[in-house]
Amino acid sequence: MPPGLLEKPAFLFMAEANSFYPNRNSEPSTMVIFGASGDLTHRKLIPALYSLKIKGRLPDGFSVVGFSRTNFSNDQFREEMRASTKKFCDLDVSSAEWEQFSRHLYYFPGDISQSSDFEELDKFLSQLDQERQGNGNRIYYLAVAPQFYHQIVARLGDLAMAKQDSGWRRIVIEKPFGSDLISARQLNRELLDVFLEGQIYRIDHYLGKETAQNILFLRFANTIFEPVWNRNYVDHVQITVAERLKVGHRGGYYDRAGVLRDMFQNHLLQLLALMTMEPPASFNADALRNETVKVLSAIRPIRPREVAKHTVRAQYTGYLEEKGVMRDSQTATFAAVRLFIDNWRWQGVPFYLRSGKALAEKCTEIIIQFNRPPHVMFPLPPGRIINPNRLILCIQPDEGIQLRFEAKRPDTIAEMHSVDMIFDYAKSFGASNIPDAYERLLLDILQGDASLFTRRDAIELAWGFIDPIIQGWETSRQSPLAIYLPGSWGPKEADKFIARHGHQWIHGC
Repeated sequence: MPPGLLEKPAFLFMAEANSFYPNRNSEPSTMVIFGASGDLTHRKLIPALYSLKIKGRLPDGFSVVGFSRTNFSNDQFREEMRASTKKFCDLDVSSAEWEQFSRHLYYFPGDISQSSDFEELDKFLSQLDQERQGNGNRIYYLAVAPQFYHQIVARLGDLAMAKQDSGWRRIVIEKPFGSDLISARQLNRELLDVFLEGQIYRIDHYLGKETAQNILFLRFANTIFEPVWNRNYVDHVQITVAERLKVGHRGGYYDRAGVLRDMFQNHLLQLLALMTMEPPASFNADALRNETVKVLSAIRPIRPREVAKHTVRAQYTGYLEEKGVMRDSQTATFAAVRLFIDNWRWQGVPFYLRSGKALAEKCTEIIIQFNRPPHVMFPLPPGRIINPNRLILCIQPDEGIQLRFEAKRPDTIAEMHSVDMIFDYAKSFGASNIPDAYERLLLDILQGDASLFTRRDAIELAWGFIDPIIQGWETSRQSPLAIYLPGSWGPKEADKFIARHGHQWIHGC
């Protein structure tokens, strides 16, 4: 048997992978991280950038400038980042690569409320450009709480720090993108007063996960799936994003947000769009995001008076005792939503979306259940039916794909048994070859590729779908708040809800 893909050593995988990442921005550039002393910088951003450095994917002359009120020196900031990278990322920070990388880490203490601090920051960045003979290429990463977005964007606008007179300028916004449609539109207006839409990168780390991206490759790089990817063959679809942890230290934020704002408006609807969009004409940002907008605009609205028919909301026992949570809070920590997409491909196919805190397992999965055969030719026992085929896309934590189908059990006349064909990312490519989602997304920002970032119209369409549900929950008694035990799969009301429509929840991964 000739050597196959799975027999190649890791260094060949790395060489081949790098060949697909041309350095389209080889000019010096700088990433300014506002909120550089925060958790996101320590856990995700710096480890991801360092991993890109090791893989040779950062442009020459790339620098990071941390901006925050904490009074660090450059050396203190570098030591902080070294310690956090060692703690949160399995990479060698005693190597020559780290020494070279860390020399390009800088810290600029400042207050986002002070215009003078932004003026000094601009001077410092210009000085860096002169030293490296750069053109002023900059990324502004807002790793701060959403209430500070307005101040930072306004300061950048006042000092013309977004203008692209010579080099390019880009801004990265973390979710949440507003708390409802009105606030999302306001945030977009404030951003577009200073930046062009092409400069704005609204980041959702779920779209950076390898298995989320692989949904597109599964569908459009293989001819065996797309012909049955429609209402003629699909019975229903389930998308689950389950979290084992409780709200923890995020109680104050979560009690204002709730599960719909925290998970549905972004993660679940983005996964839904990848799973249901039409084939883009090409693999570029405009084509992909145009199809995302088309399918989001085709979701049938759920009116406030219809929420009891199409949704379930619940709260885990003990939530009211969490720090920062109001003692009479009606905030939902679990939700299940049934929706329909009114277009040619998906008309009449129900989609069930659910997510919650304090559930039995941490997992993200998409389950496509196909129709049963229209005629059964086998002599089955009375009451026995053929199990439907299922395609299960495991996004996390055990990334992979399962295809479940029926096989004849040996030494029987016609007894069937469900069996699985399994693709496991870690076994096929090696666990070390599955990068953190932020690696891919940060590289795309550097290269100016917005394919995996959410556009303004998609954000507003998502809020347009979610807002009426929240309104129905808040103003109507049609959908009472259920209770569920931590460590369960949610309330019994969610099981009854899906059973009313002839289905049951599936735990695939």
